[in-house]
Amino acid sequence: MLGQDKVKTICEDVLRRVSEGAAEVSVTVLDEYLTRFANNTIHQNVGESDVTVSLRVFLGSREGAAATNRLDDDSLDEVVARATASARVSPENPEFPGLRGPATYEIVRSFDEITAEYAPAERAKAVKEVCDLAASKDLNAFGAFTTGVTELALANSEGMFAYHATTNADFQTVVMEKEGPASGWANQSGWQVEEIPAETLGKEAIVKTDMGRDPQVPEPGEYTVVLDPYAVQDLVMMLNMTGMGANAVQEGRSWMNGRIGEQTFSPAITIWDDGLDPNGVPMPFDYEGTPKQRVDLIKDGVVVGPVYDRTTAKKEEKESTGHGLPPSVRNFSPIATNLFMAPGDATVEEMIASTDRGIYITRFHYTRPVHPANCVITGMTRDGAYWIEDGKIQYPLKNLRFTQSYVEALGEVEAIGKETQLLTMMGVIATRVPAIKLKKFNFTGATV
Repeated sequence: MLGQDKVKTICEDVLRRVSEGAAEVSVTVLDEYLTRFANNTIHQNVGESDVTVSLRVFLGSREGAAATNRLDDDSLDEVVARATASARVSPENPEFPGLRGPATYEIVRSFDEITAEYAPAERAKAVKEVCDLAASKDLNAFGAFTTGVTELALANSEGMFAYHATTNADFQTVVMEKEGPASGWANQSGWQVEEIPAETLGKEAIVKTDMGRDPQVPEPGEYTVVLDPYAVQDLVMMLNMTGMGANAVQEGRSWMNGRIGEQTFSPAITIWDDGLDPNGVPMPFDYEGTPKQRVDLIKDGVVVGPVYDRTTAKKEEKESTGHGLPPSVRNFSPIATNLFMAPGDATVEEMIASTDRGIYITRFHYTRPVHPANCVITGMTRDGAYWIEDGKIQYPLKNLRFTQSYVEALGEVEAIGKETQLLTMMGVIATRVPAIKLKKFNFTGATV
């Protein structure tokens, strides 16, 4: 960890070297540590420390970009030269919104000293507890336990400077039969490692594996489903990826098109994005330096609207909502990165007990959009699907293939869990979601 003063000095040093045009620089400092295990044995313990300097130079509306992870004078001169040379030969960009000026950012707590200093031996102890539990059941545990610190600083030639440091922790495991197809999954993320209950997560995966022995093949068709938060994460993420950003709406390819202001979902569904909420993975600004804020996306089933970055906001003469992405993935910008779904008042056990015939599902896997305008997704279940009849789990099922509009599925919600779980995707997008019961979900067959 470098600290704000040193990172700010690096930003100022880079900007001082730019002699032509306007410039924006970001500095990312990463200290990440990983303990990976398989077959009930730790087989990898690694640490990574890196500093990345990314520079964008603007000659009018022509943009050039370059990056380096070396901080010596020659390397910084080189990154400036490469970015400037690239800008000279780039086409004009009529959509360039210009660089933003200084802003005031809220202070959000997302740094935990215990997580920052968490030792390999502490990760190993937690992993051992899970592996020992699996071995006692003659099962194999696989997974990873990650902790780390990330610092991000942004600065530009208009005088903007922003800095934020955060810690992160993530534990995930899959437990499998040594001989047989049964498997169970558990995962949780956060910025405080003491909030990650590794042993409890291990027990959850083991129970799912025990329940999954000798699976049967169901008939294709529409069934009521009870979804664990892992599957609900996929529902929310696919809604995000296929249409919660203003770019998709403006290009007419979002599921929000024609639905803004309409009662599209069940009134029980409320989804919002809030980069300032410490119950997620907070960050007070986006990668363009715009302050974060709460943005309602779906409220009581009504589609409110998308999130914006500076480019998409300019097209509609609006203000950015603070959802610009890093230049390296700017083609996906804007996108929601701190998503929440409002909880309900049910438990998973109550959802199962209220189901005459249906399927209880742990998570989805290999999901892909088929028709983004309706958020039609195809994919499979994984690590636990179980047949429910007369309010009880009767037997496990082979993994199922499905093709289903997530918009339509969330139109008929029968119950929502009262507990929520924090999960991350690619270490960037955070979701806090509950379990959920949906009236209808379309399955096209079982996997081999």
